[in-house]
Amino acid sequence: MLQAPEGERRRDTTAARARQGLAVVGSFVAFLYAVEFVNTLMLHSLNRVFGLRPRTPEGLVDILTFPLLHASLAHLFSNTLPLIIFGFLVFLSGLRVFLTALAASWLGSGLTVWLIGGYNITVGASGLVFGLFAFLLVRGFLNRHWGQILLSVVLFLAYGGILFGVLPTVAGYVSWQAHLGGAAGGVMAALLLRRRATPTP
Repeated sequence: MLQAPEGERRRDTTAARARQGLAVVGSFVAFLYAVEFVNTLMLHSLNRVFGLRPRTPEGLVDILTFPLLHASLAHLFSNTLPLIIFGFLVFLSGLRVFLTALAASWLGSGLTVWLIGGYNITVGASGLVFGLFAFLLVRGFLNRHWGQILLSVVLFLAYGGILFGVLPTVAGYVSWQAHLGGAAGGVMAALLLRRRATPTP
């Protein structure tokens, strides 16, 4: 039985993972648009029911739903491209890595808004965007992986300006708490998934 060379198997694995990543991330974004379509038909009444209400018992449940809702189609548009790009790049490291980074960003964003958010209802996937972005920025340095470090530098040069969104000085209608919590979750995911050094005999 003949086996494919290791380099060829690695290319096949990367290509398969890329296809799977496009399918998974694309399906998630398509789901967000389906939710927004229904929400628009309902005059965005879903936001009042499933948007995150800080420091309320119901708000703890809202953590599970608020990133799926948006204030408008334009709001969803603003999150779409970075969500696809960052999600796809994270997925190239595998489904487990993607789900861990996404879950940590989701939970970090939601808990931060619940704890220190303002009195307005919060919706939107921007906390996930910040979480995936932060994960991509720091994981290479934690793993001491030059390829990942180079990617983080490129991403910082291209998208680093969005990091101002974690500051309280941004526009009042933007939830900097969601951004900050999502970014913290992304960093936590990178710490959890960092490669352990192999002990030297």
